Amino acid sequence: MDCIFCKIAAGEIPSSKIYEDGDVLAFRDIHPQAPVHVLIISKTHIESVDKLDDTNIAAVSKVLAAIPAIARAAGLVNGYRVITNVGEDGCQSVLHLHFHLLGGRQLPENLG
Repeated sequence: MDCIFCKIAAGEIPSSKIYEDGDVLAFRDIHPQAPVHVLIISKTHIESVDKLDDTNIAAVSKVLAAIPAIARAAGLVNGYRVITNVGEDGCQSVLHLHFHLLGGRQLPENLG
């Protein structure tokens, strides 16, 4: 598989890790859209939300359960936003389900 996030999770490509456990990895985005911009992935390859099913939903649950600890590790104490993009129209740039954790300032209400 030629997935950049799988390679990051395997340690083949360096990243600015801020959190890691046996199932989840969080690292700083190289093109931040906010003062704090962290990417959170499951170490299990899942292409997108469209590919969720009974065989992989537990992996995503572990990611979501880790988000509060990741937010604290990133210094986010006054709130944050969690976003995932799906498919071409949703601007998903890497075909590995990932969540963007954004914060560090008041974020705009309207994304469009």
